Amino acid sequence: MRRAIQWWFLTGSVVIFGFVGCGRDSASDPASAPARYGEMATDSADYAVEDGSNGGGDLDGPSGEYDTEEYGIEEYGIEEYDTEEFNTEAYDLIVENEFVDALQNPKSTFSIDVDTASYSNVRRMLNAGRLPPAGAVRIEELINYFRYDYPAPDGEHPFHVAVDVAGCPWTPDHQLLRVAMKGKTITREEVAGVNLVFLLDVSGSMQSVDKLPLVQSGMQLLVQQLGPDDRVAMVVYAGASGLALPSTPIRQSKVILDAIANLQAGGSTNGGEGIELAYDVAQAQFVEGGINRVILCTDGDFNVGVTSQSRLIQLIQDRAQSGVFLSVLGFGKGNYNDSMMEKLADKGNGNYAYIDSLLEARKVLVEQIGGTLVTIAKDVKIQIDFNPTRVIAYRLIGYENRLLDNEDFRDDSKDAGELGAGHTVTALYEIVPAGVESPARTSKPSKFVETVPLENVDNDQLLHVSLRYKLPESERGREFSTPLMHADGDPLPTASTDFQFAISVATFGMLLRDSKFAGSADWGWVIETAEKNLGTDHNGLRAEFVQLAKTARRISPRTAGD
Repeated sequence: MRRAIQWWFLTGSVVIFGFVGCGRDSASDPASAPARYGEMATDSADYAVEDGSNGGGDLDGPSGEYDTEEYGIEEYGIEEYDTEEFNTEAYDLIVENEFVDALQNPKSTFSIDVDTASYSNVRRMLNAGRLPPAGAVRIEELINYFRYDYPAPDGEHPFHVAVDVAGCPWTPDHQLLRVAMKGKTITREEVAGVNLVFLLDVSGSMQSVDKLPLVQSGMQLLVQQLGPDDRVAMVVYAGASGLALPSTPIRQSKVILDAIANLQAGGSTNGGEGIELAYDVAQAQFVEGGINRVILCTDGDFNVGVTSQSRLIQLIQDRAQSGVFLSVLGFGKGNYNDSMMEKLADKGNGNYAYIDSLLEARKVLVEQIGGTLVTIAKDVKIQIDFNPTRVIAYRLIGYENRLLDNEDFRDDSKDAGELGAGHTVTALYEIVPAGVESPARTSKPSKFVETVPLENVDNDQLLHVSLRYKLPESERGREFSTPLMHADGDPLPTASTDFQFAISVATFGMLLRDSKFAGSADWGWVIETAEKNLGTDHNGLRAEFVQLAKTARRISPRTAGD
């Protein structure tokens, strides 16, 4: 049975893969592609399935587990990279969020993030026997890589939000706040059509086995999941760009598979030209009310044409206004440009994943694609208003590049993250309760203004959470809020299995970053807590995390006390 989420990925989306060279004519006219799209065919009624990681379907094969020989896992094993290769990879500096005084700054505002690239990229490095650079470790992406069993929405809004609080394991006097979101599922009848354009980087840097060959294998898996009336186009770019495959219905699968097989890598990388052409192809076949998306698969090594990060970002931002969204899939090592690709996905109203194996390609391109490509809400912002009589300081864990000014919350011109169908999103705050010494920096008091808490406030209200978002085809924000009630002096509730597992993942990220906020955290606690909170372990990903934490412990200098 085909999974409904597979169809999500395909509907009205443009997909971009990074490859060099192609054995097909690249001079085809984008406008020559047929403009009509047939109905999607699938045996499943929902686009978001109930198993798999973070809203995706499960990764089980026909026998309930992957056959590593069938999918070539050994062939695509990641080799250890040397220091010279590693030093060519590009990661942004991440300055960890500090503690903030709740009386002086009671509000905290940020954009959601559904990217997962950091986790699979970190996994690649650890499996190669190397610790990742701190800039590669984005804690929110580590947490959101996993699926959590949060309640589904049942009201007027397209997602459900819950907040709860528990103890903080690395600093016992502190507490942890969790904001948990779950997007609604979408039935196939709600999607008007499928329009995919694959933008493929075929430059010389894509020759290695973990790049172009892995992309080709992933594409072949994807094509096998599509219905006969779904359509796919392929744009390739290297020194120049071209249309390798006009928009073609899946019923002509041999034509599509032959085009995939003929892809070859070679030459320099002119990504800007390829992006322009891919968007043109997508817009020529635009499906009103459907999913129209460009997915870029590349190592991010743009070296000819438009090469500056700012110009490429502006190009993507301008084309995103057309209603065609962008997602980015990263491949390979050595020259990998994580910094560039994360920004392109953010500005293209999309998401960003890193493919380190064929299993991950299948998860992203087949099983989880509905959640990442079917947008149910865009420009989703979260604002927490802390009660300073109960919380004297707070620190958002992760989301450093998603922070917003408090004034941005109701400014609908400010870009924020998108939420896909069935997606789960988790955010954690470390909070300091009243009566505990505050680690936050404070400014000199004003001679003219006194900051004091309001009187007559319900002191059982720990904080207030507000969310603002737009529906996919609207530019008008919608808003709702909910309080977190916890009577002063009441004991903290026991954290749920999902909450405790998320805490273990956050601690894993802090240890990898050698965070100054990690307190008494150690690898032994991470491993023990994760093992005890596997829960319903979709596809064995949580068990895999335990093994990854053990690997990190073996090679980490921070092992004292474990």
